[in-house]
Amino acid sequence: MTTLEILLPYYGDVALMQAAVRSVLAQTDGDWRLTVVDDGKEPGVPEWFAQLDDDRVRYFRNEQNLGVTGNYRKCLGLAEYEHLVFMGTDDIMLPNYVANVRSILEQYPRVAMVQPGVDVIDSTGKVSSTLADEAKRRLYAPKIQGRRLLGGEELAVSLLRGNWLYFPAICWRTDAVKTAGFRDNLEIIQDLALVIDLLQAGEHMVVDDTKAFQYRRHAVSASTSSAFSGSRFTEARRYFLDAADRLDAHGWHRAAKASRLHLSARIHALTLVPGAMRAGQWDGAKTLLRNATSTAGQPR
Repeated sequence: MTTLEILLPYYGDVALMQAAVRSVLAQTDGDWRLTVVDDGKEPGVPEWFAQLDDDRVRYFRNEQNLGVTGNYRKCLGLAEYEHLVFMGTDDIMLPNYVANVRSILEQYPRVAMVQPGVDVIDSTGKVSSTLADEAKRRLYAPKIQGRRLLGGEELAVSLLRGNWLYFPAICWRTDAVKTAGFRDNLEIIQDLALVIDLLQAGEHMVVDDTKAFQYRRHAVSASTSSAFSGSRFTEARRYFLDAADRLDAHGWHRAAKASRLHLSARIHALTLVPGAMRAGQWDGAKTLLRNATSTAGQPR
């Protein structure tokens, strides 16, 4: 089996990025390569990578800011090995991540996606849980002990009802992602769109319950900072309705119905309305309320 390609599209907090990199360096299985593509201008970062003196680590700094999707595309273009991970800037790989994923790939060598077990941590690194994460675990995620191969319309329906995946923890087959690519008009929901595209292409996912990754959820993350404005839900609704039409054309009518309803996203938007009001984001509160209550397919 080939080396595991770990891609880190970086922008933001330097200390959290450094913690993420150190977690890669601490892997019990050393057969990996880390590629960091810096989309910012924080001082001292190139020098910090130079002093690591590890030929498994590559560092690039963009001359111009590419934005979220642009930087992911650049990272993908730099991938050379058979399997890759798009690690989050502020996430942590547990020491067993590479070893665990490689053992799964030995069992399922052509699978397109591997979702290992994930703990959610807060801004201090403490294991925590939010309402959204509890809903993922209790309401939407399949109950799995050990490993299970999933795919087809059944998995698409499950994810469109409520996206229980943790994108930065997923290992992908590189050629599958390069074939599918990233959509131009999406940022926050780009991960779900990629998974659905791969499922429609006939690919499968292995879900494993071994904890191997820590996903950081805190107030300054890109997905959270856009929540009270309602922009993430406007993007999500646009995607869900577009995907529903494509799924109907594909013959996956149950998945199309789940996409048009996108119930979990609407419930999530509704739960954020009081917080937006307390923060004085009245326009955001109105946008959240519209996205939570509008009829599927109704023009905006």
